[in-house]
Amino acid sequence: MSFANEKAVVVFSGGQDSTTCLFWALERFEEVSAVTFDYGQRHREELKVAKSITEEHGIEHKVMDMSLLNQLAPNALTRDDIKVQDGQDGELPNTFVEGRNLLFFSFATIYASQKGAKHIVTGVCETDYSGYPDCRDVFVKSLNVSLNLALDKDFVLHTPLMWLDKKETWELADKLGRLSYVKEKTLTCYNGVPGDGCGECPACRLRQAGYEQYIKEKEREE
Repeated sequence: MSFANEKAVVVFSGGQDSTTCLFWALERFEEVSAVTFDYGQRHREELKVAKSITEEHGIEHKVMDMSLLNQLAPNALTRDDIKVQDGQDGELPNTFVEGRNLLFFSFATIYASQKGAKHIVTGVCETDYSGYPDCRDVFVKSLNVSLNLALDKDFVLHTPLMWLDKKETWELADKLGRLSYVKEKTLTCYNGVPGDGCGECPACRLRQAGYEQYIKEKEREE
């Protein structure tokens, strides 16, 4: 679907998912800008990666100070002294930052309003995720309604990855002609290692497993 002559803002971290969404948006919207949030994350290298990617593609890039979130939500992504751990016995992993997407999407929408943009694009996914409640489709849809009521406008929150697993996200990047770029230039790693990452944290393991699945499937089809 193409949105001729329309503007979009991409919630952008410089990671695999948001970079794939950035390229997805560039194919569909007349004008695309990106917004990145600095909340004192332990993987702060992602701020540099986001800046590098947007500069390389001539995309307007806004970095917003969200340090208050760091004060409110101590966890493995906002504290260096807390070890990253998967959730146990149905509990959320300690990388869940309470309120993060609620705030990110709200501020991104306010920013979009100031730019005259109707569309906000985000890489959240419910199919292949860690159980974060603010990545669920029902949350995004409900917030979309709330933001439209709050600002009295007609915004659309786009989630192109919502029902894709990591293998299918790599496939989308390939269809967009950006597979190698996403693999080499993005940062998904919780320990701040670009590209293939540290290979040990949950984000790296999920990313690598999806990539290997996609490459094997692609090779079988060729």
